Amino acid sequence: MAEKTTGGPMDAGRFAALADAYGSALHRWPPAEQAAAMLFAETEQGRAILRRAGRLDVMLDRYRVEAPSPALHRAIVARATTEVRQERRRRFWWLGFGLAGVGLAGAVAGLALVTVVSPDIQPDHYVMDANATSFGDAGPDSDQAEEDL
Repeated sequence: MAEKTTGGPMDAGRFAALADAYGSALHRWPPAEQAAAMLFAETEQGRAILRRAGRLDVMLDRYRVEAPSPALHRAIVARATTEVRQERRRRFWWLGFGLAGVGLAGAVAGLALVTVVSPDIQPDHYVMDANATSFGDAGPDSDQAEEDL
């Protein structure tokens, strides 16, 4: 937050806002505000504001956060380890799905390319099927096949 600086004397509202933000120790206040704050701190209203801020400073200084118990620490580490493993598995599966999708897209694109690009050329040679022999067609319409040759 940009601090508003005043060139003249400080008013009670500004002094109270700075005391709430920086506490009762004037040396922690912004340097541009310290001179005017020292003058205002000598007034009765300034002393009252600093006393109130000082009580809050004392309460905040007394507050201590206890270290977590070893059981809580172990539980947090175990949970984090489990989460990391699950995230790795999820990424692995999504990678597999992505690769399968890319492969399928390639197969479809290749099929489409072969279908579009390859011309329909009639073969100029005879392809033998299940009814054909070296001596001619052995199928039910063998007479007609021999005539067509």
